[in-house]
Amino acid sequence: MKKLIVKLIGGEKLQMVRISLVAILISLIVGAIILLVLGKDPFAAYGNLLQGSGLLPKQSYAGRQNMFTDFMSFLDALTPMIFASLSVAVAMKAGLFNIGVSGMMLAAGFTATITVGYADVTAAVAKPLAVIIGIAAGALVGALIGWLKYRFNINEVVSAIMINYILMYVFTFFINTYFVNTVSRQSNPVSDAARLTITNVQAFDLKFNIPLAFPLAVISAIIIWFIMNRTTIGFEIKAVGQSRQAARYAGIGISKNIILSMTISGALAGLAGITYYCGYYASIQPGVVPSMGFNAIAVALLGNCDPIGCIFSSLLITVISKGSIYMSSQQGVEIEMADLVMSVILIFAACAEFMRMYAGRLETELKDSKEVQAS
Repeated sequence: MKKLIVKLIGGEKLQMVRISLVAILISLIVGAIILLVLGKDPFAAYGNLLQGSGLLPKQSYAGRQNMFTDFMSFLDALTPMIFASLSVAVAMKAGLFNIGVSGMMLAAGFTATITVGYADVTAAVAKPLAVIIGIAAGALVGALIGWLKYRFNINEVVSAIMINYILMYVFTFFINTYFVNTVSRQSNPVSDAARLTITNVQAFDLKFNIPLAFPLAVISAIIIWFIMNRTTIGFEIKAVGQSRQAARYAGIGISKNIILSMTISGALAGLAGITYYCGYYASIQPGVVPSMGFNAIAVALLGNCDPIGCIFSSLLITVISKGSIYMSSQQGVEIEMADLVMSVILIFAACAEFMRMYAGRLETELKDSKEVQAS
């Protein structure tokens, strides 16, 4: 058993990647066991997840729909998830736990909605302006949390949770008072000119959506990777995250990098907010913060807080969340089954450091036993 564990997650090379894969494998096994207990076929259920995400064809489709239309909808949901996970990852690089992504998303979505989403401007002006406003709104919230951490040593988790609730209730008041839609009881939908998803595109005898910001999400991940691994800014942020005392001894500004990392994190969360509220959805539900901001924590941990890893982990988590409705309808199981799988992934991804240390200890024990046998 020890040899198997060492073989799976031991060694330095690509160890964290292997740990993430083991976490995924264990979560799928746990989900499969539960499905078997319920009398369901786990292979069929997991196939339904892929079908619901447009990665496998369904048995039948409604008019003007096919696998491609489902896949485009999947990309639309994937886009804000990539931004949100990048936001968490950047904060974690600085040793900060950004649980305020949901509030930052809400701030960006609400600000962009009331300033640009209801304005009578052309698409060429509205879409870039919505992106800029969303980035600014998210960055301001992130900078505030970073400043509270630096100036008053307020734990970022506490301040972020409180700010989440403050923003939710303030925006709920304004939506219900000034911007509510009497039919949907949500905010009035943003204009097509400001929306970052082109809806109901008709081509090739199909009707589908086009997420305009998806290429921006991939480009942002590459830029963040470059900043973190090839620039002085990234080096200082990671140094602060690994050891603030050592970073201070080396002359690195702790306060500056705390605020900077949270500002960047907030800007990325702002991009998640506008692609969520002004893209995937076209309105804001009052009294609710987006659960995507919390799911992004699992995504970032699963991706080892690596920007490129966040793309692939976002892909997996979005497949599970997006395909859960179709799996539930086809298999007759509760939709919460998908949440269970994601929860198990989060548990094992959060234990990555423990698994790394445990594998290292077992590896040392095996080497010592071999040396004793050889002598």
